[in-house]
Amino acid sequence: MDFSALSILGNALGWVKVTFDAPLARAVVFGVHIDGHLVVEALLLIAILFLLLQKSYKPPKRPLTEKEIDELCEDWVPESLIPPLTDEMKYESPVLDSAAGPHTIIDGREVVNFASTNYLGLIGNEKLHESCTAALEKYGVGSCGPRGFYGTIDVHIDCEERISKFLGTPDSILYSYGISTMFSAIPALCKKGDIIVADEGVHWAIQNGLYLSRSTVVYFKHNDMESLGNTLEKIIRENKRATKVRRYIVIEGLYQNSGQIAPLDVIVKLKEKYRFRVLLDESHSIGVLGDSGRGLCEHYGVPVEKIDVITAAMGNALATDGGFCTGNVKVVDHQRLGSSGYVFSASLPPYLASAAIAAIDILEDNPHLITKLKQNITLLLEGLSDVPGLSIASNPQSPLVFLKLKRTTGSLKNDLQLLEDISDRMLKEDSVFVVASKRSTLDRCRLPAGIRLFVSAAHSESDLLRVSESLKKVAALVLPDYN
Repeated sequence: MDFSALSILGNALGWVKVTFDAPLARAVVFGVHIDGHLVVEALLLIAILFLLLQKSYKPPKRPLTEKEIDELCEDWVPESLIPPLTDEMKYESPVLDSAAGPHTIIDGREVVNFASTNYLGLIGNEKLHESCTAALEKYGVGSCGPRGFYGTIDVHIDCEERISKFLGTPDSILYSYGISTMFSAIPALCKKGDIIVADEGVHWAIQNGLYLSRSTVVYFKHNDMESLGNTLEKIIRENKRATKVRRYIVIEGLYQNSGQIAPLDVIVKLKEKYRFRVLLDESHSIGVLGDSGRGLCEHYGVPVEKIDVITAAMGNALATDGGFCTGNVKVVDHQRLGSSGYVFSASLPPYLASAAIAAIDILEDNPHLITKLKQNITLLLEGLSDVPGLSIASNPQSPLVFLKLKRTTGSLKNDLQLLEDISDRMLKEDSVFVVASKRSTLDRCRLPAGIRLFVSAAHSESDLLRVSESLKKVAALVLPDYN
């Protein structure tokens, strides 16, 4: 049918061409010979323009009746504001009925808690309680205003000074929400046209900050310094504008998605070689790494002034909330005017700032907390050395112990289902609370899924033994074919 229609159309065009060729055989316009072929093309062009200029929808000659309007409205189905809910989205995590200490209450049962980032065991600390109580009595609960609009309270300034003194930096700035620190500080410092080289394993808050910055973002392989070096060299060699724009390396001190520790000494050498700035997120390394808990710089013996920007959420080792960014005075002052999370958000509740000061004081006065945490990490790793079907992927010094499947199913969804089955059975059968690395649908991290165990200095040896035995037993049942 199609071939016959094309044949008829071709014959018709040939007939038109022949028809016009004869009378126009000697026609010349402006020195151009006019034949039937040009006439046909002109007609086709006119037809195309006519069709393009026609309205795609012609209103009816008469107006619609009310009945017809009602029928159309009944048939109209608006597009959903949200995507269809999947089974994964309907999953509800366990609800805690008490403080998230080393032991907590879930559904009326006491369980051993390895799902909270209470690294130093400060949740429930009496000095923290006293500090918060005194602040509540003096200031109330909230500040009811951003820092630049009468929301600055003296305890905010005290907290910023305390953080700077603890880390040895010139100045610091407080944010009222942990993850907003990263996705506010990054866009404030990185703009369109800048170049950012980021680890592919960074957590969602950093990913969001990179997106909001509108900078050119290039990812290197997770914690792979050879990949980072090659990426930096390629950018400098192939991009002629690279030397004329701001350039950043964005990393985490202790990666939330893998438990790996960034080799800061190597990164600083690469930074100096290729003239990049370093933005370091220490949300999981402050209070954990280094002999006195001052983070990745102390852990590697790197002078803190070699790091251009340091950010951190305070909801982990410091057992409070909010976040901070610290560095030189110009970097901090720029954020006070240009960081959306600081300018437009109500300031950190005063009692949380007071709790942060108290937490740093406790850390400095009790260095044995870090010693105990390191001992607990070592004991747990010994117990987890031969878990069926699972292998340890995290750094041996990381309190975030990350276990991944020895043999993947080939599907991230199926891998997560197996890991969630393990965590669910450990909670139901052995009252041990651990979590699988479930990620948001917005999270673009593609690292393998795993089970995360957050070790605390407050865990006892019996707690560590209990989680090891439970994990071995349940993994043998859930993963008999994946060893």
